[in-house]
Amino acid sequence: MEQSNLFMATVYEIWLDRLKGIRPLDKLKLIEKYKDCTSLYACADKIKLNTNLQEAEAQIDYMKKNKIGCVCYSDKNYPLFLREMNNPPWMLYYKGKASLWHTPCIAIVGARNASQYGKIVSFQLAERMAKCNVTVVSGLAYGVDSAAHQGALKNGGNTIAVFGCGVDICYPTSNRALMKEIEEKGLIVSEFLPGTPPRPYRFPMRNRIISGLSQAVVVTEAGLSSGSLITADFAAEQGREIFSVPGNITQINSIGTNKLIQDGAIPVVTVMDIEKNLGFTEKHEEKVCAKSIGIEEKQLYDIILLEGETTIDFLCKKLKKTPSYINGMVTILEIKGVIESSFGKIFIAK
Repeated sequence: MEQSNLFMATVYEIWLDRLKGIRPLDKLKLIEKYKDCTSLYACADKIKLNTNLQEAEAQIDYMKKNKIGCVCYSDKNYPLFLREMNNPPWMLYYKGKASLWHTPCIAIVGARNASQYGKIVSFQLAERMAKCNVTVVSGLAYGVDSAAHQGALKNGGNTIAVFGCGVDICYPTSNRALMKEIEEKGLIVSEFLPGTPPRPYRFPMRNRIISGLSQAVVVTEAGLSSGSLITADFAAEQGREIFSVPGNITQINSIGTNKLIQDGAIPVVTVMDIEKNLGFTEKHEEKVCAKSIGIEEKQLYDIILLEGETTIDFLCKKLKKTPSYINGMVTILEIKGVIESSFGKIFIAK
């Protein structure tokens, strides 16, 4: 837990969050009218609100013991992107690095019963985003979500898991080890009170936060009934970019993603497409300097870096060299670990 970013709300803010039967949007309207929670509480009897503070005080004690932080809408540390939503949560609870919701974020979501292809694509896209210093947001569910978190964490990247239950509840329970790793290295977030169990109706609410925290949403695999399509709908309402990975038209889990493309989502053809569309770049300098590459190798590397992705034919024309020469140089750079190939033709600077 980042102690410098740990904001423990006042008992009156927790009291407001615990009030039953009041929607998050209505809580915001109450604060707008009464200026702050302390003033609202002072008038609680008049407007017939429960004034018992015991549960709020007990919750604060529980949160302190379990290293659970929280931030309310009126606090300056509240995520900016969520503040711009039509129905932002009044309170966010978290475990881990709260600073991550102030970094560039991309959501990667998809089917729980994902195919091996869906998992691999999700892992590789998340790994690529991490290399571009982009935080990967997902929901810790089976399949695509788990693969996305794991891909982001592989080489020390950042990830945020948004829960449809309390941040102290592991769901699914088989992801306990992954949840622990995210808590230690990334961030777990929920608008639901600690101890809140998972319920089906809470996950669509969770999905609006996944898209709300992110600059764009990537759907890697989804059937027509997939919850990830709800996330994409929220993203469209929030003005976010939507990316979709095309799939085999004979597979059920490709119907949703292919339809998103048909409806205007940006197709993800290579792992570089997201960063190229959104203007993210990877830091290469230190990695290249750490490698012992010659002048001609550096010349070839710089062209690949500039193009983002290219082919042997393009490199031959650009450098006026034979295919055998370029192939040899590419092989050397791959062995040294500064480029990699994808689909046998495209070479990508790591």
